[in-house]
Amino acid sequence: MIPGMRGMDPRAMQRMMKQMGMETEEIPATKVTFELEGGKKLIIADPKVTAMTMQGQKTYTVMGAAQEESGKKEIPAEDITMVVDATGKSKTDAKKALEEHDGDIAAAITALKE
Repeated sequence: MIPGMRGMDPRAMQRMMKQMGMETEEIPATKVTFELEGGKKLIIADPKVTAMTMQGQKTYTVMGAAQEESGKKEIPAEDITMVVDATGKSKTDAKKALEEHDGDIAAAITALKE
């Protein structure tokens, strides 16, 4: 909202924005994810997303409660054991391969067999 415009009728605000060449549109998003440096993610569930077009440029505004997630997933011990059994490699190697392949067991096994 533009500062100093409190109490203004929303329709009048829309008309004024349109006269200035600004258009807004609601985006029906269910989740917005920002990928941050270091592999972390900022996730906003059930956000209110608005796109504003002004002078040919689109600007997105995202509002909602955010949660931060670390980029690393916890690898289940069963998955590590499965990769160890299939490849004969150490638990350390199996865990590293699973982390490198985002927990994909088949990809980790394939990588360790090469």
